[in-house]
Amino acid sequence: MSVNAVTHLNFRGDARAALTFYQSVFGGDVITITYEDAGNVQDPSEADQVMWGQVASGGGFRVMAYDVPSHLPWNQGENAFFISLRGETAEEVTAYWGKLSGGATVLRPLGPAQWAPLYGMLKDRFGVTWVVDVVSGYDAS
Repeated sequence: MSVNAVTHLNFRGDARAALTFYQSVFGGDVITITYEDAGNVQDPSEADQVMWGQVASGGGFRVMAYDVPSHLPWNQGENAFFISLRGETAEEVTAYWGKLSGGATVLRPLGPAQWAPLYGMLKDRFGVTWVVDVVSGYDAS
């Protein structure tokens, strides 16, 4: 048996655009089910919003998202979560960084860090904070 933890992002009307953007960065397939598709329309203006969506790539990237309906509370919060994107090579990480950084606010530029050959942090154009680094062994000496 295996278990996977998948980040599930909550939006207010931006889930489809966010999933499309993440697909442009990581590749893979986007699946979306709208409230109308699921027969769960409570507000006609939200019928085409995403009730469940996912991007899944062959490289192992997965993220899920949905649009929180207007009758439920939603607050994007501040620093409520980060998505940690860890790659095995500088080339791989740098390529993803370049794509994610379009329209983003760079919180820490991608560069060497004490704990990793490359590390950076940005808040993408959807307000999601990404922590990006190259996986390296820990040396406590």
